[in-house]
Amino acid sequence: MTNLLSFPRLFSLLLWLAGGLVILFLIAPIIAIVPLSFNAEPFFTYPMPGLSLRWYREFFDSNVWQLALKNSIIVAVCATILSTFLGTLAAIGLSRPSCPARATLTAILISPMIVPVIVSAVGIYYAFAAIGLLNSLTGLVLAHTAIGAPFVVITVTATLASFDHNLMRAASSLGASPVEATLRIMLPVIAPGVASGALFAFVTSFDEVVIALFIAGSEERTLPRQMWSGVRETLSPTIAAVATLLILFSTLFLATIQWLQRRAERQKIAHRD
Repeated sequence: MTNLLSFPRLFSLLLWLAGGLVILFLIAPIIAIVPLSFNAEPFFTYPMPGLSLRWYREFFDSNVWQLALKNSIIVAVCATILSTFLGTLAAIGLSRPSCPARATLTAILISPMIVPVIVSAVGIYYAFAAIGLLNSLTGLVLAHTAIGAPFVVITVTATLASFDHNLMRAASSLGASPVEATLRIMLPVIAPGVASGALFAFVTSFDEVVIALFIAGSEERTLPRQMWSGVRETLSPTIAAVATLLILFSTLFLATIQWLQRRAERQKIAHRD
């Protein structure tokens, strides 16, 4: 009897142990690279001879790395704004009961998430080459908008699934125009979903490297592309320092996304009550 009662507890313990091992396996490369960014010598080996911040100083003092960081921020911010605007409009249109061919349109809009990035990169390369958008930040912004908008569409569509459209009808009956009702009634309610989609679009653009390899020129290098070039040309611990900063940046963004999602869930529960 005692053995039968202890079996669920043993199974739960084994399940937690297996989950912990899987998580450790996934984050082991990250755990390994972070200490190397503080290595005093230009080696990627353990044990480290000493600790130093020289690689972080090299990152902040290097014109090449700072230009790449500047380009990444400019492209990511512009692509996020465009993705959020277009994705939100698309999600609102798809949420309307009168939307024709909703399933087909949704599949087309989220296809950049499904199609391999290399396929999208080749297609964008040939399309932009014909209109002269290669080797330009404008082309990179438009390309990142195409891959970032689907994230906004999905998150906003999920938020709109719990939106009470009677609020829009009530606003219309009180004399509000469709645009005014959308701006003053709908957008404040779905704001957490819009913000979550915008964060996903920003991270997608900021971390993207494949399309940047096809579209960007030498003066339009983004931070991930500069890291790629550094790995191929001169392997330096500066790359480890940049990777550590990106890990901290991504962790902050993930925490923000989780907070926004929990806030959206609380708002859903409040509206149901």
